[in-house]
Amino acid sequence: MSTTEPAPPPHTPDGRYVLIKGRRWRATDPELPADVADRLRHHLMAARRAVGAALRAEDAAAERAARARVQSAKVALGERGTPWWEQTDEERRHRWETGLAELDAGTDPASR
Repeated sequence: MSTTEPAPPPHTPDGRYVLIKGRRWRATDPELPADVADRLRHHLMAARRAVGAALRAEDAAAERAARARVQSAKVALGERGTPWWEQTDEERRHRWETGLAELDAGTDPASR
């Protein structure tokens, strides 16, 4: 039995977007170091699970906090906010370093 990972989704020719079920979504910044991207994805998935838990618990404050963490992770990944292809290398590095530091520290991104 094989335990291969699924193939990544196809990208647009310019590499800026991925195509999922016929929809175009902004791709993760390709300049992210692999370890940083992995950590940010870990934070993103934990935040998405927290959104689900808050919805099931009908806890509006927890939902807002979890959605803010999702937003912070997506911005740090380059999938939201200023497009990564419009940023300098320094701006891109600052975006992911700041986002990761806030998420690692548990800082509420909504308080920025």
